[in-house]
Amino acid sequence: MATIDDVAAKAGVGVGTVSRVLNNSPKVSAGTRRRVEDAIALLDYRPSPLARGLSQGRSHSIGAVVPFFTHASAVERLRGVVAGLGSAGYDLVLFDVESPAHRAEHLGALARRDRAAGLLVISLRPPPAELVRLAEGGVPVVLIDAMGDGVPAVVTDDVAGGRLATEHLVDLGHRRVAFIGEPPENPFGFTATARRELGCREVLAAVGAEPTAVEYCEHDRLVAQRVARDLLQSRDRPTAIFASSDVQASGVLLAAAELGLRVPGDVSVIGFDDIEISMYAGITTIRQPLFESGRLGAQLLLERLAEPSAGTEDDLVHELPLELVVRRTTAPPTGRRRARG
Repeated sequence: MATIDDVAAKAGVGVGTVSRVLNNSPKVSAGTRRRVEDAIALLDYRPSPLARGLSQGRSHSIGAVVPFFTHASAVERLRGVVAGLGSAGYDLVLFDVESPAHRAEHLGALARRDRAAGLLVISLRPPPAELVRLAEGGVPVVLIDAMGDGVPAVVTDDVAGGRLATEHLVDLGHRRVAFIGEPPENPFGFTATARRELGCREVLAAVGAEPTAVEYCEHDRLVAQRVARDLLQSRDRPTAIFASSDVQASGVLLAAAELGLRVPGDVSVIGFDDIEISMYAGITTIRQPLFESGRLGAQLLLERLAEPSAGTEDDLVHELPLELVVRRTTAPPTGRRRARG
């Protein structure tokens, strides 16, 4: 692939002259401009949008700041972002965040229009001071799966999702329901697990029950398997387990299989997210519109780039619906099914 140095050598000029031609500077003579353009055509040179943006003092890149972007739910949101950006002409640059220090570093570096034309922040709530700095730098921001003062956000209601999952189990006749989620105390300030647990507790309280157990563990299938193994071997074994993510739900299925328990015969399992593995494993789950959230977030950002004053305080928050998807991992408790027979 040809570089700007190749073009300069072919045209017999300096790299700065090539850059001026690319940026339509009037400080280039007609003859020199023609030689450079001929070299560009001959070498099929395609200038980097990022490099052109830096030379113009503005970027042609969209930054996406994402924690743990290899997680299936993050990947699906990013697929939606790519679809939402479409042919708008922006490069998408990913910034993986694995610690609060990473978050501060990335947000600080991107608070200038020559670094990023706009910013998508996924599943992270930027500190208010960072949002102020981004605004002062003229960088439009859209949050996905998070909320912040004065910026557009695409969200779902995790409390409602916790209710929806638990209502399904309660309607089936379950009262001994355990909950597995990620630790509510975490350095990023993630709140999804805590809010889903709250929804679960509200529904159980309405029928005079409470969770038989609440366990927290990493967003990891094998770690969830170990936690679920202990739950399923306990004296007061739950008849159903609500896992705060499909990844953890798949770990529950592994534990049940390891112990020779039938799902849903001996224990029902419901997850959250509806990532691809859920369909193949037949996991009943709460479907988040992951792809749609990314797509909508990208479109909102493009609107802000086209018209910075677009939108009002009243339409900053865009809430997407959740959906119960019933598959083969949930059923009435065994005793209730026999009584009906």
